[in-house]
Amino acid sequence: MDQLRTIFTEFLIDLRAQKLRAFLTMFGIIWGTVAITVLVAFGVGFKRQMSINMHGIGESIGITWPGRTTKPWQGFGTGRRISFIEEDVAYVLSQVPGVVAASPEYSRRVPARMGENILNPLVAGVYPGYDDMRNIIALPGGRFINEKDREHRRRVAFIGDKVKEFLFGETDAVGRTFFVGEVPFTVVGVMQKKTQNSSYNARDQDRVYIPSSTYSAIFGQIYLTNIIYQARDPRYGEETADEVRAALGKRYKFDPTDEDAVWIWDTTRFDKFIFFFFLGFNIFMGLIGSFTLGVAGLGVANIMFIVVQERVREIGIKRAVGAKRSNIVFQFFMETIFILGLGSGIGFLMAVGIVQGLQYIPIKEFVGTPVISAGVVAITVSVLTVIGLAAGLFPARRAAYLDVIDCLRS
Repeated sequence: MDQLRTIFTEFLIDLRAQKLRAFLTMFGIIWGTVAITVLVAFGVGFKRQMSINMHGIGESIGITWPGRTTKPWQGFGTGRRISFIEEDVAYVLSQVPGVVAASPEYSRRVPARMGENILNPLVAGVYPGYDDMRNIIALPGGRFINEKDREHRRRVAFIGDKVKEFLFGETDAVGRTFFVGEVPFTVVGVMQKKTQNSSYNARDQDRVYIPSSTYSAIFGQIYLTNIIYQARDPRYGEETADEVRAALGKRYKFDPTDEDAVWIWDTTRFDKFIFFFFLGFNIFMGLIGSFTLGVAGLGVANIMFIVVQERVREIGIKRAVGAKRSNIVFQFFMETIFILGLGSGIGFLMAVGIVQGLQYIPIKEFVGTPVISAGVVAITVSVLTVIGLAAGLFPARRAAYLDVIDCLRS
């Protein structure tokens, strides 16, 4: 402990004696620390925001549309039209273990009006649980369609936030009645605003959701527009999609490899894309910051070589009075660590300030905001540790292995 205190005292004396040199040395470390911390934090924030945007459509879902066969199968020719019915939903759930939830989806555009306000939203007939799959959250005081609504064919509706804004303005919509076509519906919930950068048919904010049983009773529609399902494990999303197509192929007698007979939009591919894209992106950002910090580390190493050269006589005297080589190595190595520690500490505090300041810039919906997570701290500390070992060890070893007689003659 006394040795460490002595080294620290000598370090402070050297800082006062060589203020400009010390400032320039630490400036490189400060700038390098800020660069790597902010760049990696920006990458983490960008990834999180992209994930939020892509999951606006739902978590690990597949949307399945019927089409026409393009391959002959078991005596059936090509060009045969496939149509889904509501019973297919239960069939898929029973036949595909990788599907954890599913819902039919009827849809068409129908005029909706409230007083003199008239809109032409997409009206969708769905099951309860559809909201969980699609990340649809009701504002406080409202709810989504439930099982009793479907069982009793209630004329209730859950509306998107833009539909509510157009039809009801700033007033509360829950409990009020509006017309879908010529049929009155009671609003039971309004969707909480969400970010959604992908959709099909219409954005959720522009939709009106009603029970599937009510939809088929009012509009007399038998065939579904599509089936939506949720994969149990997104890592096996493609395999689950193939199993869903195979199950429907068995039911409707078409080639399970015929993608035109049943087209499936597997959104789990988003997750794979995000993972690999941002893995490369963050590695690139980390390398840029590491190179910047590495250059600063070279500067520190060069300065320490100069310090060794300036203190050759001091080293000789210490060796002559009994100091071991390990004592000399420890002294100069710790001085390097003090420089790196002080510079990186200031740099990290500056990086935190920059990251906090960026929280107030309106860029979140587009590229997110930087996030200093545990991973960011771990990367920064790891790079600093490697640079500290490299920048401190070589000058320290050189100092320790100087010839004592040559040192005393200088």
